[in-house]
Amino acid sequence: MAMNMDGMDHSSGSGSSTGMSMPMVFTTDHSTPLYSSAWTPLNTGGYAGTCIFLIVLGIISRLLQAYRHVLEIKWHDRAVKRRYVVIAGETADQREKQLGFGEPHNTEEAVLTSRGVEERVRVLRTSGRGLEMQPRRFSTDLPRACVFVVQAGVGYLLMLAVMTLNVGYFLSVLAGLFVGEIACGRYAQMDDGHH
Repeated sequence: MAMNMDGMDHSSGSGSSTGMSMPMVFTTDHSTPLYSSAWTPLNTGGYAGTCIFLIVLGIISRLLQAYRHVLEIKWHDRAVKRRYVVIAGETADQREKQLGFGEPHNTEEAVLTSRGVEERVRVLRTSGRGLEMQPRRFSTDLPRACVFVVQAGVGYLLMLAVMTLNVGYFLSVLAGLFVGEIACGRYAQMDDGHH
């Protein structure tokens, strides 16, 4: 039985839609396009090259995650090691309370010369790896954002390759992530929300 709705006929039978449709099951077709119809392997060599590309892209994904984590540690350590000059007449405890430090700090005596006048000062350095919020710094925030965007872009490219439901592409992505994790997993953070 057919229904007429807004000038369109819909039949109760199964119909086919026009246009390109994605397969809903895994396939082993060697001519599955990747990212565009222009990137469609024409032979087994092209398919193998596409799979090798996906393996390399998976490795790059893990390298970017490790690189970002190493940068975060470096930026944190640089921020933690910033020094605070304390006036010699002030005690270290008074200055620490004023600066809001809640953990022990390394202190050292120094001489500060300004306009020919020498003053004895105490220099404080924070120690440890706390999770305190760091102030905004363009020199840190811009590279962090750039690395994150590249990392997310690579992750989305890998996701699109898996969404083709091609078994070879899927296994290539997994192989790349596996090799990348073996190579640099110890440098990467445990929590990653890209895959």
